Amino acid sequence: MPYFHAVFTLPARIADIAYQNKAVIYDLLFKASSEAVITIAADPKHMGATVGITAVLHTWGSTMTHHPHIHMIVPGGGISRDGQRWIACRRPRFILPVHVLSELFRGLMLAKLVAAHAAGKLQFFGKHAYLANFRAFAAFLAPLRRKKWFVYTKEPFAGPKAVLAYLSRYTHRVAISNRRLIAADATGVTFKYKDYRIEGPGRYKAMTLATHEFIRRFLMHVLPTGFHRIRHYGLFANSSRAENIMRARELLASAAPASEDTPCTQPDKCPCCGGRMITIEIFERGSQPHYRASTPAGTIRIDTS
Repeated sequence: MPYFHAVFTLPARIADIAYQNKAVIYDLLFKASSEAVITIAADPKHMGATVGITAVLHTWGSTMTHHPHIHMIVPGGGISRDGQRWIACRRPRFILPVHVLSELFRGLMLAKLVAAHAAGKLQFFGKHAYLANFRAFAAFLAPLRRKKWFVYTKEPFAGPKAVLAYLSRYTHRVAISNRRLIAADATGVTFKYKDYRIEGPGRYKAMTLATHEFIRRFLMHVLPTGFHRIRHYGLFANSSRAENIMRARELLASAAPASEDTPCTQPDKCPCCGGRMITIEIFERGSQPHYRASTPAGTIRIDTS
């Protein structure tokens, strides 16, 4: 089964106020993007199924500027609304139409921002202090209702192993990795970055920032205490994940993997002598067996030395 990768990005205009309201707006970004995928996937015109989503929040661009966006992994299919069928994705390259996702994501995010402002959940400082007025905030959002929002979907991963490799790289990534650092001293830090506006080898460049600016950019991406940057939705929602995955396997007619607690089946005959083999202990790889052969009672020992 293919797995698809989707990216939902906040416009720069909202990213500016998200920096002053991280917990609230990052949470709305998760909710709006996941609701967009689940709603469009459930529409019979597109798939008519409940899908699973694993979503990861990233807040940085290649130069560590503030660039909030959600990475999603979505299986290429889902369970029908009556729970009786597995419905595969109809598109070989994209799980759902990007323009439809973009428009719904835009509408959901803007509606949630307006509701959050009305509920008094947003705070504004500095040049954005005037946005505390509801009419000013509505006017601030107005241009975004006509703008195309960035939603990107990639071609499916090359199998489950590629999905796991991707998740292992992205789920616990920080704003910059050590391998991108070139030099550092009291005056500045030099690092490699990727200019996405350029195609080919020329997109890889180096940048030097003053030490205090490098630290400022790095600290921009520290999340609020207790904020979960990896979340699961739909079939993968924590409350019913095990049951949903079991049902999906049944519908896909694929056997569930054996439980780790289930002992491996031993062969009946020894491959060397052909005698019957008896299991005396099962232990995990890397651990030491507890069983030690004891001397049977009544055994006669003969000293042949």
